[in-house]
Amino acid sequence: MQILRQIKYEPSRVVGGYTDRILRVDVSTQEIAIQELPPDFKNKYIGGRGYALKLIWDGTTRSTRYNSPENILVMASGPLGNEPGFPGTGKFIVGTISPLTDTFIDSNVGGHFAPLLKLAGFDALAVSGISRQDVIILVDGDAGTISIAAAPSYGKEIDDGSLSFGERLLRDVNDGGYSNSVAAVTVGKGACNARFGIVNSLFFDKKRNRIRSKQAGRGGTGTVMRFKGLRGIVARSSLARANGNNAVDREGVRQAGSQLKEVVLKSDPKQLHLSAWGTTVLSEYMDKFHLFPINNYQYGQSPESSKLFASVFLDRYFSKKMPDGCYYGCNLACAKGAENVELTRGPRAGQKVSIDGPEYETVGAVCCMGIFDPHFVMEYNWYCDEYSLDTISTGVTIAFFMECFQRGLLTAEDTGYELTFGNIEAADRLLHEIARGEGFGKVAGQGVARGKKWVAQKYAARHGTPENSAMAELNKFGMEVKGLEFSMYISKESLAQQGGYGFALKGPQHDEAWLIFIDQVHKELPTFEQKANALKWFPLIRTWFNATGLCKLPWIDVRNPEAASTAEPAKNLPTLAYYVKYLNATTGSSKKLEDILEDSERLYILQKLINLRQGKGTRASDQIPPRAMGPAYFNEYESRAEYYDDWLKKQLDDGRIPASPEERHKLLMEKRMQAYQKLCDIVYEEKGFTSEGIPKRQTVTKFGLLDEQARQLLDEFSV
Repeated sequence: MQILRQIKYEPSRVVGGYTDRILRVDVSTQEIAIQELPPDFKNKYIGGRGYALKLIWDGTTRSTRYNSPENILVMASGPLGNEPGFPGTGKFIVGTISPLTDTFIDSNVGGHFAPLLKLAGFDALAVSGISRQDVIILVDGDAGTISIAAAPSYGKEIDDGSLSFGERLLRDVNDGGYSNSVAAVTVGKGACNARFGIVNSLFFDKKRNRIRSKQAGRGGTGTVMRFKGLRGIVARSSLARANGNNAVDREGVRQAGSQLKEVVLKSDPKQLHLSAWGTTVLSEYMDKFHLFPINNYQYGQSPESSKLFASVFLDRYFSKKMPDGCYYGCNLACAKGAENVELTRGPRAGQKVSIDGPEYETVGAVCCMGIFDPHFVMEYNWYCDEYSLDTISTGVTIAFFMECFQRGLLTAEDTGYELTFGNIEAADRLLHEIARGEGFGKVAGQGVARGKKWVAQKYAARHGTPENSAMAELNKFGMEVKGLEFSMYISKESLAQQGGYGFALKGPQHDEAWLIFIDQVHKELPTFEQKANALKWFPLIRTWFNATGLCKLPWIDVRNPEAASTAEPAKNLPTLAYYVKYLNATTGSSKKLEDILEDSERLYILQKLINLRQGKGTRASDQIPPRAMGPAYFNEYESRAEYYDDWLKKQLDDGRIPASPEERHKLLMEKRMQAYQKLCDIVYEEKGFTSEGIPKRQTVTKFGLLDEQARQLLDEFSV
């Protein structure tokens, strides 16, 4: 391997979850620098998302785009992400300026990369610049070296892939064998050609005896990495993982971990069965409650849905009796996988591959295209990972163009083939075209927001009509907010979920917005005020998880039985108490839940300021498509007319609804849109924002964020 630049360093010891160091690499100049953090930095920005936000806020400007040299790609864990004794650790975020949204995006991902980077001496890695050649970065804590090397070439088929390349790279840096002391992040060819490229996090699983992968899937983080000329990053450390955070109170960590593990062990089998089924179990729940995003979110239920239920994947594909945690010690172990799955389509047809997944979101993305073939789900999952394409954005984008085809806004002349719902061959063809940057894939790889503009221009030119009339139609069903495609939950029946998607700072991603179960399934948020309150506390808790290096699932998807006797069961406060205990035992702090929520709110406000700076921070950016609020078209209304009529009756003082079904549909949508605007007003007030969704000056000041940049920004908006 050709080393282009190398420095020697002394790895910093982890103390209380921190090394207090950031590794900074400029791939343009090949400069490698170690930044020592001041003592108060971690107190203010926590880690993970917080560190990424601060680096992006300070190091970029409103003119920075994903392909700007000054854009920064940050990979950061938190103080709690390196502990096998506590469920759901090993997480880190990848943060940057997004190719889709033009503002801050972060994506939470598991695996072993972040723990090894931490043990090698760094809380975060920040990469800037654009390399003139493809390179890799190697952080070797054992040798005490940091290197920039020319990316090796293993042949076109391997080089084009993220999984294939990463597997060879991990062997290459370890003398031809695998080791659990080495992990990597990589990107593939698809990230070169689509705005929604992902980063794969790769590590060796001794139990499965193969390389496994997790994905930083949303917002185009892989596209940024690939544009910088960065093919992969490798972290190595042979230091012991046990007590990897070097906790101040090791016994306190053990107690908190044991308590949470016991809740997971006893409660999960009585609730979602994530340990047994994986997240595919959600398919059945989503279909039951009319929340499955079928045919681009037109319908929430189908007679064919059972073909994509968890039992199918468990029976046909998933490895049996195999522990599947993303990191050591997680007894929820919901990350399922399969070995020796034969590909039947695409350039690797006939090859048998190992697949990590599918997760529910990938299953949902396939039904979004109107496809109910479980084997196609497996193939789609593997190819998206290999190409480095987000399964969510890819599926929603293809589904959007399918609906354009359905409604006559696109023709086979535009696409090259019949792009219809349920057409596996067409969906598969477009997937590969996106990855290769060929044919109609050049358009589809731009995502839904830019796809709407392209279709509007095409349609207007063909028919001699105004573009804005075509755009008005496309806006009804183009499922994106702020430029990011929706994740896989129909929100038209849940006002709280509508707000979750609309107010989510990165765009409609479920990690900040997953109120669908609480609102629609458990019915725990009946009033506007309760929904608004949830839209404040839920994102704050989730922000904290992303800052500390933790997975949300043991908290949100495993309800502690003791929560039922609390005033707010949805918050699952008894389990949150374990997390607070874990934090204090690790870092030596003495925080309460309200303290960590305040710490999290600081990060939330900082992210809002970045959005505002980048042009995505006002009320206008929080608006959602009509289909996200209700049945955008009459056929959607007809499919559940009785349900919608009953809802409408409850909104009218006299309960008298129009005689005409068409008029009922029109009035229903008017009421849904009014409800969403009312929710905006209440939520903004709850968050300390103006009616336009801009943080008030006193709100920014409260969290110590009123620096000169923030002051000028608020002045521009007369706040």
